[in-house]
Amino acid sequence: MTIQTLGELFHHTLKDVLYAERTILKTLPKMQRKATDAKLKAAFASHLEETEQHLVRLEGVFDMLAKPARGVKCDAMVGLVDEAEALMADIEDIETMDAALISLAQAVEHYEIARYGTLVAWAKQLGHAEAAALLKATLDEEYGADKALSKLAEQRLNAAAA
Repeated sequence: MTIQTLGELFHHTLKDVLYAERTILKTLPKMQRKATDAKLKAAFASHLEETEQHLVRLEGVFDMLAKPARGVKCDAMVGLVDEAEALMADIEDIETMDAALISLAQAVEHYEIARYGTLVAWAKQLGHAEAAALLKATLDEEYGADKALSKLAEQRLNAAAA
C-alpha cells in the first residue's frame, strides 16, 4: 500500500501500534514470570491490565474512523521482543535478570511513547479530537509505566544487580 496522505499515515501507524500492543499483551506475562522482585512482578501485572485498556481505546479509535481494527506487523516490536527473549535466555543471576527486565520493558515503553505522542499530534491535526483524547490517555499511562520502572531500577534493583 502506498501512503500518500497524513490520514493514511495515521491509519497505518494505528495498525502498527495495534499489532505492538497485542504483542506486548502476549509478552508481559513471560516477563512477569521471569521477574523475581515482588514490586517488579506487580508493575508488570499492572501494565498488563493497562495494555488491555490500551487495546480497548485503540479499537475505539478504529471505530471512530469507521475502519476495521486490524494490525500490521510492527517490525520494531518484533525486534524488541526477540531481543528480550534472547537476553532473558542468557541471564542466570536473578538480580541481573530483574535489572534486564526493566531495561527491556523501558525500551518497549519508549517506543510506545514515541508512537502515541505522534498519533496524538496527528489526530489533532486531522481533526479527530475524540481519538486524540483516547490516544493521549494511553500516552499518559505509558509515561507512568516508564516512570515507575525507572523508580524501581534506581531505588534498588540496579544496585542489587551491581
